[in-house]
Amino acid sequence: MCPDLVCVWTPAARTRNVMKEFSAMYEQQYAVALFNSVRFEIEGGGGTQSQLLHRKDPLAGRSIFSGSLFQYLEENRKWRNRFVSVPDSYTINLYESKTAHERGLHPKVTINCAGYKALTSMEEYIELINTSLPGIKGKVGSNPIIKCATPFPLILWHPYARHHYFCVLTEKEQKKWHAVLQDCVRHSNNGLSEDSTVQTPAFTDAVRLHRQAKGHYGTWDMMCGAPSQILANLVMETLHADLRNMIGPRLKGKMQQRQKDWMLISDAVYRQVLSQTTGQYRALVEACEAKKAPLDARLRTDMDQIITSKEHVISKIRALVLPKAEQLLRTSVQPYISSILEALMEPTSRGFSEVRDVFFRELVELSKNSLNAGGKEKLGENMERLSMLAFHPVKMQSCYEKVEQLNLEGLQQRFDVSSPCVFVNRAQILMSEQMDNAVYTFEQLLHQSLEPQGENDTCKTIQRCQDRVLKKYDYDSSTVRKKFFREALLQIIIPYMLQRLSPSCSPELPHFKELIFEDFSHFLLVENMFEEVVLQSVSKDIMMAVKEAAVQRKHNLYRDSIILNNSDPNLHLLGETPSVDWTNKFGGDEPQGSAGGASAERGSGRKRKQVVSMIQLEGVPLPYESCLEVPGVELIPEEDAEVSEGKQEIHEEDEEDLPIHEDPKSPDSVDEIRDLINPVMEVVLPLSEEKESKLANGTEMTTGTIIMEDGVQEEVTSVTTVVENVPRQSVRDKTSPLSLLQQLKEEKSDSQFSPLPPMATDSSSHDDSGFQSPCNEELDGGEPQSATHSLNGEDKVIDLADVEVILP
Repeated sequence: MCPDLVCVWTPAARTRNVMKEFSAMYEQQYAVALFNSVRFEIEGGGGTQSQLLHRKDPLAGRSIFSGSLFQYLEENRKWRNRFVSVPDSYTINLYESKTAHERGLHPKVTINCAGYKALTSMEEYIELINTSLPGIKGKVGSNPIIKCATPFPLILWHPYARHHYFCVLTEKEQKKWHAVLQDCVRHSNNGLSEDSTVQTPAFTDAVRLHRQAKGHYGTWDMMCGAPSQILANLVMETLHADLRNMIGPRLKGKMQQRQKDWMLISDAVYRQVLSQTTGQYRALVEACEAKKAPLDARLRTDMDQIITSKEHVISKIRALVLPKAEQLLRTSVQPYISSILEALMEPTSRGFSEVRDVFFRELVELSKNSLNAGGKEKLGENMERLSMLAFHPVKMQSCYEKVEQLNLEGLQQRFDVSSPCVFVNRAQILMSEQMDNAVYTFEQLLHQSLEPQGENDTCKTIQRCQDRVLKKYDYDSSTVRKKFFREALLQIIIPYMLQRLSPSCSPELPHFKELIFEDFSHFLLVENMFEEVVLQSVSKDIMMAVKEAAVQRKHNLYRDSIILNNSDPNLHLLGETPSVDWTNKFGGDEPQGSAGGASAERGSGRKRKQVVSMIQLEGVPLPYESCLEVPGVELIPEEDAEVSEGKQEIHEEDEEDLPIHEDPKSPDSVDEIRDLINPVMEVVLPLSEEKESKLANGTEMTTGTIIMEDGVQEEVTSVTTVVENVPRQSVRDKTSPLSLLQQLKEEKSDSQFSPLPPMATDSSSHDDSGFQSPCNEELDGGEPQSATHSLNGEDKVIDLADVEVILP
């Protein structure tokens, strides 16, 4: 192989070539975007004013989530528990323990979720892995990459970067964690700032034109993340396939080893490319920003002449393009507009309707609590929970699931739509924004209404504010959805039309450059004007289709003629005020266990309120910190019963590796672990002095004597419920809790069985939710160190290490 060819194949050389081409396009599009921005500023733009208020930084001083799960370490092929913290940037930080997090130590791993997919089954993962290397097909049963420790995996998959493997103990926990991971992916993908009216349009247009020059006109799934990440994906789009074809046949070993080696190579190349694109894009932006001032001055001086010149050139291009565009529109586009629109409207409208229902249910519960548990402290606590509803991934999951049903099957191939995930992600971001706008507006209205009247008629005040906000939400929801439908239709149709028209029109475009003055050539590009003509040719049909759907009142869309201007003229004055601090406003203690529960961030020197809180999961035999949601104003639906205050604490101190097993029915399975532990966790019910002669079916009475530390003997009588349907090897027939404790000590000395490592622990209790966890510390051996029994009518705490059990 010649040296020049080797140089072209290197990631560094490929990145330089792509960035060189992209930089030339970006500089051109930067001047065009600056022209459009200044023109919009001078001429002003119409647009319907939203009825709901919008806050600029809703997550200021917040963290999203924290909890513990098991992570697979590829270095030693072990499962270890990790404390997970998700800040407001939606990156995933993994720590050794919560103590390390609170001390401000650097995380073991930081994951930027842009471009990832959150998976919950090995089947999905193996299917994606099988496409990475041609000719290498893995089977689900063989677990070619990892051996999952539980039947409930959580996997972050990326087409180029490193994969991350996690697992939890129950299906319920898996669903909660999956919602959190999906939320991290969703917000990380939305990495381009909409506030930048020059850089963002210039970047997106440059990427689109670069891909079109390579023959890629359709939507692109990897247009996600920050600009440097998108550019790295742009490089990897072609480099990845070339490397695979060149390196894949040279990989040796078994199928599993070849797949692992390829993923390591892909990740190393991607990180190298990302490092290059980050530095080169930063330098490119700085160079363009340095030229902005003189370009801006020239634009403001010659704006009228530039606009006149542009209109003249567009009229010439329109004469060439419009007849061809109209013919293509009639034959290949118009028949499909209504079906595309309907496919978009139904799941999206269901999602926005679910947002309204979730918001309404929270307000109904808020009203109930104001009646049943009145008081300003309680109201402040409930409002603190409500304020972060839009960013609660578990509570919002039902809304997101509605729009995930969006299906463009039958249209994707015709219009070169790789997948509907681009539109799904955008709709979900809009849903979150609308929920936050509704919550923020309700907060401001309620705060304004409560100030003059205090706590009198709080429920009626909530009801009035609720009705006002819901009306505004319905109007804004219709406006946002109609705009989304128009933009989605353009994203689907315009690339298709450009691909069909470019072969005949593009060769003619250079002739129109002669009509542009040299001084204006930076701001007027014939390629952009060609696309504008194509867009104008189809915009009328798209507008009419959306308008017709609104006239027919489909999916609760409002007609454009229905305008609520000045319906609440003083409301937008409230939008200039900061968010209400309900905790300080009503003087109550900061609520724990709420959506705004405090989570100390010692490393940053301040407390950050947490959106999603943690509680103890019922029924799990070992210490485990749950990521179950804590509903804002109701009992926890996941819990079958309240946490018993008399439940014994089981602790472990030394962190052990999690043994790997493939078959969930093997002796190391989670179900059998529970069978071994559950008898010890039975509640001992002390009897009164008058011994019961009649016991219910399924119970036994055991009488024993405990020798106290001072030598005094005390008689203990207890009732034990017989455990049914438990394997014979796990529970001995007719066994009392006292003998079980003794049996556990004897068996533990003979066996080193340790099914799971302890979850991330601390010297102080982990109680983000306000629910006291029965498993907050760890002690040597994991044995119960104390128990409470009724001795002759008196409750006494007994140190089990200092007693001897004598059974009659």
